[in-house]
Amino acid sequence: MQLLHLDSSILGTASVSRSLSSEIVARHQALQPGIRVISRDLAADPALHLSAAHLAAFQGVASEDATINADLVKGNAYMDELIAADILVIGAPMYNFSIPTPLKAWIDRIAVAGKTFRYTATGPEGLLKNKKAFIASSRGSVYTIGSPAAAAEHQESYLIGLLAFLGVIDVTVVRAEGIAFGQEAKEAAVARALENIAAIKA
Repeated sequence: MQLLHLDSSILGTASVSRSLSSEIVARHQALQPGIRVISRDLAADPALHLSAAHLAAFQGVASEDATINADLVKGNAYMDELIAADILVIGAPMYNFSIPTPLKAWIDRIAVAGKTFRYTATGPEGLLKNKKAFIASSRGSVYTIGSPAAAAEHQESYLIGLLAFLGVIDVTVVRAEGIAFGQEAKEAAVARALENIAAIKA
């Protein structure tokens, strides 16, 4: 059993999403002793955003740029780690209504036709079957369905849609929102999220 743990917050130890993702990983380690954990801090060591040089390399054009070549190796590792994982844990804070750009850069390396999805005569098909995903979500305001700001939410919905497109439909969101509404609200939101983590089953 292998777990891939991704964090994308720029806040380090002050990050709520990092705290929650770490607790989710710890919960799985308690449930399944011996599980192998692969961790990626996408904020501390981000991939480059896609460029014309990347696209040329993907099409078989040899690159003489050492920076691009090293980044291509990193992208290949991203893909291998995801394919090998049984469980995916994503620490994903909301930044400006969406996800952090290092997480988007990771997605751009693993959402690849022929590897994680394919096009068929009846439409796209996700190739990442039988995986579980957990999203550790944090956001300053409240964006759940029915709230005034719900229409501006492009964070959890984007990740859930992306994972489904790739074939990962067993997705659990552990959420702490409204954390910018004061210390009391933040502590209450985190406490609720920790209760949800404690309820995770094997």
